[in-house]
Amino acid sequence: MQVDYTTLSQNIAALTAGETDTISLMATVVCEVHHSDDRFDWTGFYRVTAPELMKIGPYQGGHGCLVIPFARGVCGAAARLGEIQLVPDVDKFADHIACASSTKSELVLPVWNKDGLLLGVFDLDSDQPDAFTQGDADALAIILSQTFKHIQMT
Repeated sequence: MQVDYTTLSQNIAALTAGETDTISLMATVVCEVHHSDDRFDWTGFYRVTAPELMKIGPYQGGHGCLVIPFARGVCGAAARLGEIQLVPDVDKFADHIACASSTKSELVLPVWNKDGLLLGVFDLDSDQPDAFTQGDADALAIILSQTFKHIQMT
């Protein structure tokens, strides 16, 4: 099954309309995205909980790492640099944190609130190599922006 981003975006918008709780929004996004495409083996958020530190948030799939510092891994790079990380082969990412040995490729997007503060990152792992495209990154960035644009506090 291949994700239909138009339908996914509409579903998430309908399900989250009027919601202001960050965790509730994250949980809903994770559920909808995770079940939208067979490539998505692990889908979840890492939330900024202290300076330069993230902890696991809502997710679907096997267990994830509980704590990720900004200084390490693909998720850390997305948080530290504030840039989408599209990694076709995690074994070639110098500082990859192997939370699951089955992960072959990864897409991580920073998530910002209304005031431009980093809430955390949205992490998609796949057990397939080179599973993600720039189109995936662009579509998910729009969905995340629309979903979290009204959140004022971290």
